[in-house]
Amino acid sequence: MNLGEIIEQIQPIDPLWVEKACNRTAQLAIPPRALGRLHDLAERLCGILRTLEPVVTSKAFLVMAGDHGVVADGVSAFPQEVTGEMVKNFLRGGAGINALARCVGAEVMVVDMGIIPDIEPPREGSQRFRICKVDRGTANLTRGPAMSRQQAEQAVLQGFQVASELFTAGTHLLGTGDMGIGNTTPSAAVGVALMGCAVEQMVGRGTGINDEAWRKKREIVQQALDVNRPDSKDGLDVLAKVGGFEIGGIAGCVLAGAYYRRPIVIDGFISTAGALVAQALCPRVVDYLFAGHCSQEAGHRKMLEYLKLEPILDLRMRLGEGTGAALAMGIIEGAVRVFTEVLTFEEAGVSKNQ
Repeated sequence: MNLGEIIEQIQPIDPLWVEKACNRTAQLAIPPRALGRLHDLAERLCGILRTLEPVVTSKAFLVMAGDHGVVADGVSAFPQEVTGEMVKNFLRGGAGINALARCVGAEVMVVDMGIIPDIEPPREGSQRFRICKVDRGTANLTRGPAMSRQQAEQAVLQGFQVASELFTAGTHLLGTGDMGIGNTTPSAAVGVALMGCAVEQMVGRGTGINDEAWRKKREIVQQALDVNRPDSKDGLDVLAKVGGFEIGGIAGCVLAGAYYRRPIVIDGFISTAGALVAQALCPRVVDYLFAGHCSQEAGHRKMLEYLKLEPILDLRMRLGEGTGAALAMGIIEGAVRVFTEVLTFEEAGVSKNQ
C-alpha cells in the first residue's frame, strides 16, 4: 500500500457516536460533567472507536530512534553516541519510558529508524526491537536536505507498518516516543516550516544547552530553512529537507492510528513534530490524537495550539521518550472506566429530581 492509498482511506471520527456518548454521560449518577475533561476524553474515544463500550486495556509505545547530521554543529549538550546507548537502555528496561510504561501496563517497542550504530536485538524480548533503518543518520540539514524525498516516504511507511502490526495484534491505545540526540533542532525546523511562525518562538534549549549554544541553535534552524526552502504545503518535502527519520516514523504511526481508527497518544516536542507532518499529509488525522502533555520545550505549546489539541498534563517535563504520553494513558484509562463503570441514575436507583 502506498502513501496516497493510506491517506485516501482515512475518515474523520463519527460525530454521531460522540453525541451518543454525551447522552450516556448525562445519565451517569454524578452531577452534570462533574469530572470535567475526563468526560471529553471518554466521549472522543467513543467517536474514534464507534462504540459506547470503549476498551483501552492493551497499551503500547513505539519509541522511534534516529541520529542527526546537524549534531556536528553543536546543537546538543550530549554527544551523538548517546542515541545508541540509550536504545540499549530502553531494551534493558532501564529508561524513563520503561518505568512509566510499566506503571500503566504498556509494552515498549523500540524502532531503529536510522541510528548510526547497528544494535543486536536482545536474546530475550527480541520482539521489542525492530530494525527499520532508513540510513545511518540524516545528513546535516544546514548544508542541504536532511534526506531524499524517497527516504522521507520510506520513513513514514515504515512507521505506518510497525504501528499497523501492533493494531492488528490487538493494541487498543498506542503512544509515540522518540530518541535521537539533536532531534529538537529538526523538530523546531519542521514546526517553523509547517506553521509559519518565527524561529525564536520554536527553538528551545533541548537537552539543556547554554545561552551561547541556544543562540547558535536558532541560527542553525534559520540557516536550514534558508538553504532548503521547504514547501509548507507538502509534508513530505518538509520532512525530507529539515526533518529526521524518527519524526517520519512518528508521522507514519499517527497515520496508522487514523487508518485503523485507533487512538494515538502523542508525547512531547518531537512526537508533535511528527504529528504536524502527518497532519500536513492528511488533516483528518488530528481527530485520532490525544496530546499527552505539554513539554517545557519552547515551541511545543504553539504546536499543540496549531493542531487544536489541549494537553492532558502539564508537569514541566522535557525528557521525551514517550514519558508524558505514558502518564496520560493512565488518565485516559480512568476516563474510560468512569464512562463504562459508573452507573446511570436509573441503574443505581438514584432520583435526579429534587
